[in-house]
Amino acid sequence: MAQRDYYEILGLQRGASNDAVKSAFRQLARKYHPAVNKQHDAEERFKEINEAYAVLSDSEKRAAYDRFGHAGLNGMGGAGAPDFSNFDFTDIFEEFFGFGGGTSRGRRARNTPRRGGDLNQTVTLTFEESVFGIEKEIEFTRDELCSTCRGTGAEPGTSPVRCQTCEGRGEVRQVRQTFLGSMVQVTTCPTCNGQGEVITTPCPACRGRGLERKTVHKTVTIPGGVDTGTQIRLAGEGQPGIYGGPNGNLYLEIQVKPHKFFHRKGNDLVMDLNINIAQATLGA
Repeated sequence: MAQRDYYEILGLQRGASNDAVKSAFRQLARKYHPAVNKQHDAEERFKEINEAYAVLSDSEKRAAYDRFGHAGLNGMGGAGAPDFSNFDFTDIFEEFFGFGGGTSRGRRARNTPRRGGDLNQTVTLTFEESVFGIEKEIEFTRDELCSTCRGTGAEPGTSPVRCQTCEGRGEVRQVRQTFLGSMVQVTTCPTCNGQGEVITTPCPACRGRGLERKTVHKTVTIPGGVDTGTQIRLAGEGQPGIYGGPNGNLYLEIQVKPHKFFHRKGNDLVMDLNINIAQATLGA
C-alpha cells in the first residue's frame, strides 16, 4: 500500500517553514483528536498527522525525506516519535481536557474580581398598600466584610502565609504520560483551595471566613399598583463581591394580602356585592 506524502497530510507545500509545520500540526491535531472527533477514521488520521509531524519537525529526517521520500527514512528509525520539546500544547490540551501547561492565566484567575450573589426577600403588603404605594421598612440578612479582620480572615496582628503545597500559585501540577509524551496536568490546590495563601491563625470573630452575617434594616419605596409576584430590584444590596467585584442585588418579591371586599382584575378594582331580586329590579 502506497504511503501518503507527509506534506500532503499536513496540507503544506514543500519548503514550508518550521512555523508553518507547527501551525498545521496544531490545527489538525485539534480537529482530529479522538477525544473530540468521533468519526470512525479520526484515530487513523490523527496517527498520520503525528507521523508526518515527527518527520517534518526533525531537520535531519526532513532533509532525507525531501531527497529520497519514504525510502530515505530507512535506517533512521522510520518516522519515530514526534519531538515536542519546543512545542506548546497549552491551548490544545485546555480545549480537550480543561487543563494546560501551567501558564499565568491559571494563576491570575484565582484573583479575578467576581460579582457577589443575589438575595431574595418576600415583602407582604396589605391590599391598600399595594394600591396606593408605601415607604416600607424591610429586614434581611447578608454577609459583610468582617469588622474585626477587615476581610482577611486572619486574626488581627497576623497575616495569611504563602501555601507550601502550591508555593503560592493556587494550583498544583502533576506530570502525566500520554501518547504525545509527558504532559502537565494543573488542578486547584487542595490545601488553599486555589487562594495561594493559608490562614494559620483564623479571626475569632468570623472564624476565618473574612465575612460576618449581619441583619440589615432598610426603608424602601414600593410604588402603587404592585401585585402578588411583582419583583423590585435593589441594586448592590446583595452579597459582597469578591476581589473587588461588584455586590449582588436584592430582589423583593411582593405578596399582597386579600381584601375583605375588593380584588384586582388587571388594573381595575372589583367588588362583588350580593343583592336580592327586589334590589336588582327596583334598585337599592
